[in-house]
Amino acid sequence: MNKTKKLVFLSFLVGMALVIYIIEAQIPVLFPGIKLGLSNTVSLATLILLGWREALLVMLLRTLLGSMFNGTMTAFMFSIAGGILSNLVMIILYKYLKNSMSLWTISICGAIFHNIGQLLIASIIIQDFKIYIYLPVLLISAIITGYFIGWCTKFLMDNLSKIPIFKSFLDS
Repeated sequence: MNKTKKLVFLSFLVGMALVIYIIEAQIPVLFPGIKLGLSNTVSLATLILLGWREALLVMLLRTLLGSMFNGTMTAFMFSIAGGILSNLVMIILYKYLKNSMSLWTISICGAIFHNIGQLLIASIIIQDFKIYIYLPVLLISAIITGYFIGWCTKFLMDNLSKIPIFKSFLDS
């Protein structure tokens, strides 16, 4: 893929992730700290399509821009900590275990580590590690949301390749 096509495709992915992030931020949460994380679909797809550097870039830009448009500094700290930890885990798992681990499992692991990263920031802010008592609830939600994000990523990947303009990006 030449540099211009890659930059255009990467910009599209960042824009898509940002729109999803902003829309999802408008949905009320049922439990504190639990969201679907639909924009992570784009990050995971970017990892598969373009590589780890681009996946981290999409996550960083989405988090930074999303926090500028829609959040607070605290929300940014939670998002960036969870996002970095989640992406690092998914990058390692995808790089070394993609042939023996399903996309759903990689996504679930990413969701689990996203929650761990957020709890780390929460424990630093409140200066108490007792916040980790909430981890079992977050782990259950991570399994459910991680599986759903893995499924959405598979759906996105299958359908992006059917659109002629994106097929040309993916083929080159």
